[in-house]
Amino acid sequence: MKQSTVFRLSVTLFVLFSFSVVATAQPQLPAFFSDGMVLQQQTDAAIWGKSAAGKTVKLTTSWDRKNYAAKADDQGRWKIRVRTPQAGGPYEISITDGQTIRLRDVLIGEVWLCSGQSNMEMPMKGYRDQPVIGANEAIFAANNPQLRFFTVPRALRMQPQDTVKASNWKKATPETVADFSATAYFFGRQMQQTLNVPIGLMQISYGGSSAEAWMNEEALNAFPAIKKLPAADSAKISQRSPMSLYNGMLKPFIGYAIRGCIWYQGESNYERPDEYETLFPAMVSLWRKEFGQGDFPFYYAQIAPYNYSQLPPYNTGGKYNSAYVRDAQRKALDKIPNSGMVVLMDVGEENCIHPSQKAVGGQRFAYLALGDTYGKKGFVYKSPLPDSIRIQNGTMVIRFKNAPVGLTSFGKPLVNFEIAGADKYWRPARAVISKGELHISSPEIKDPVAVRYAFRDFVIGELFNTAGLPVSSFRTDDW
Repeated sequence: MKQSTVFRLSVTLFVLFSFSVVATAQPQLPAFFSDGMVLQQQTDAAIWGKSAAGKTVKLTTSWDRKNYAAKADDQGRWKIRVRTPQAGGPYEISITDGQTIRLRDVLIGEVWLCSGQSNMEMPMKGYRDQPVIGANEAIFAANNPQLRFFTVPRALRMQPQDTVKASNWKKATPETVADFSATAYFFGRQMQQTLNVPIGLMQISYGGSSAEAWMNEEALNAFPAIKKLPAADSAKISQRSPMSLYNGMLKPFIGYAIRGCIWYQGESNYERPDEYETLFPAMVSLWRKEFGQGDFPFYYAQIAPYNYSQLPPYNTGGKYNSAYVRDAQRKALDKIPNSGMVVLMDVGEENCIHPSQKAVGGQRFAYLALGDTYGKKGFVYKSPLPDSIRIQNGTMVIRFKNAPVGLTSFGKPLVNFEIAGADKYWRPARAVISKGELHISSPEIKDPVAVRYAFRDFVIGELFNTAGLPVSSFRTDDW
């Protein structure tokens, strides 16, 4: 046989083989559409993927035997919305474009996005030499197939992605829980116990990440001081690079039906508190717009006190004080609709940026969600916040909201208050709790104009409502 004939035959066989592979390939789904997944109950949950261009994709759900269909576009992309029932399962979902795949052991329940930086990412087993208090007992007792989670692997990308690195849904067992987010697990465990429905947790976090890394280019155009990395500099990309985590980790997940989000981040933006005051609400607005599910609940942790001056570049003084970012987060409550803030003033550690009492934060996240989103009654679930301030005979009197039975220091002295007069010079102040109000004064100031509480980089909060939820650090000035 001539060499040219052999070549043409080889090419023909290659083309036929390639066509056969394309023609018989199963529909392609992002990694999180898989066996064991949890879908949000009683909603139009989107399921999407890729097939050959122009192919008709059919989908059947076992809970109602309803059939759906969509045609893949010229790039092979398709999306189908399925109506989910009340919580239950396990169910199956069949997807075919000529070749069939079946998603088995699918539960219907409540799905929460859990995102942020290292304090959300910190696993139950802890970091090296940094424990999670109570984790070993919780890991030992973890055996709950109704609590499931999916961890999106770390990924930094210059361009938006369609899917994430290989991962899979896992049921809560000692083997799986040890490597899962401690904050998210303690949150999800309480949610499942209280609601008694399947809970799905999607963990999308990256240690050391900045808020701008979780935003897209369009949203960041409103912040010209944030410089985007040129495409030619892709080798320099990091978890603090604008858009890097939005593109690599969040974008593929956008559109998955969720009930809400819990967020623990801010440490990597602590040196830019004024910017964070508008950047953070803009990020939340972007996510809600992208997901297209309205103003879903967004609960976030106020960063815990910590001595940031021990981190490079070792800045001190002025606004190099994490209290300013905590204050920006406090103010964000008025800028972000349907939001809530977990206060961690009582669990910070001076020399460790990762507080070990993760169960405290997870439980407080659950309180917020159960009270605000699910309407559970009979317990206090929000930390006190200043509500009104008046000056009375040289004393500043503050009334707080979210303190239905008043305030307490649990017997400890109130030592973290300062007041200032018109000279803007801060002096230590005496604070007294009286009939649910706080009376603050100093013999050195006859006419006070401003007050601050726990407004230092590292401080242990001492003021709580009687339910034990701490008061956020705050200031009444804008100096």
